[in-house]
Amino acid sequence: MSVQKILLYPNPNLKKIAHSVDKIDPEISELIGDLLDTMYAGPGSVGVAAPQIGVNLRICVIDVSKNRNGKDNNHGLLVMVNPEIIARSGSGIMREGCMSVPDYTGDVERATEVTVKFMDGNQEIVEIVATDFEAVAIQHEMDHLDGILFLDRIVSLKTGLFRRKSYK
Repeated sequence: MSVQKILLYPNPNLKKIAHSVDKIDPEISELIGDLLDTMYAGPGSVGVAAPQIGVNLRICVIDVSKNRNGKDNNHGLLVMVNPEIIARSGSGIMREGCMSVPDYTGDVERATEVTVKFMDGNQEIVEIVATDFEAVAIQHEMDHLDGILFLDRIVSLKTGLFRRKSYK
């Protein structure tokens, strides 16, 4: 398990729809480990999806617990295989960034509550209700599985795209 290189926009692989995973085998377990290492190594990162490291599979990992916006309202580390949003409600605009688009952030409108069903790293089917920042992070990472970047969802290209502040 190791930190992997993140594909950067406009890499065409970021626009592909990812394939479903049938079962968690040793290769998939290693991929999940790589995703975790990559997420935790990224400055300010709260999630990463397999397509961002060049693997076209429906897997993403999310952990908002260490972020000031998610530390008080989260499910901890989420390993999501073949995730599916089965319900959504509310609406809000939040500034988003992405390791695949390192120089920009943008205002994106998303549901403020989502019910998500997925297989975890132990092949158990899990269903959770996520709200606020965690819900946004889940939707952002799931978009990667469908070849969608936050740039595709910017509320206004004229007023909603911003140069990213540098991390120190």
